[in-house]
Amino acid sequence: MARITWKIENEDDVTLDVREGLTLMEAATDHDIPHIWGECGGCLSCATCHVFVDEKWFPLLDRIDDSEDTMLDMTDVERARTSRLSCQIKVTPELDGLVLHVPVPD
Repeated sequence: MARITWKIENEDDVTLDVREGLTLMEAATDHDIPHIWGECGGCLSCATCHVFVDEKWFPLLDRIDDSEDTMLDMTDVERARTSRLSCQIKVTPELDGLVLHVPVPD
């Protein structure tokens, strides 16, 4: 298990213990995290699970592949240097304490 926190503008933070091997999109949609829809179910075709990874944690993630990089150009909220699609981040013990910032469309 890894403890993951989603920070959402104008809403309470949500912190969950997430099972290893689950994607952060799966955990978010299973627990109705606001603004994380995962419409494609995690097959990397919708960008509705966009998050900003906290600066401290970003270097610990695997590199973004070309498909994810392309999808990040299609997000509702402009991408940032620490943007990721949460369907592409699998929980590992090393991510215990990870903080994600959920972008909120205007």
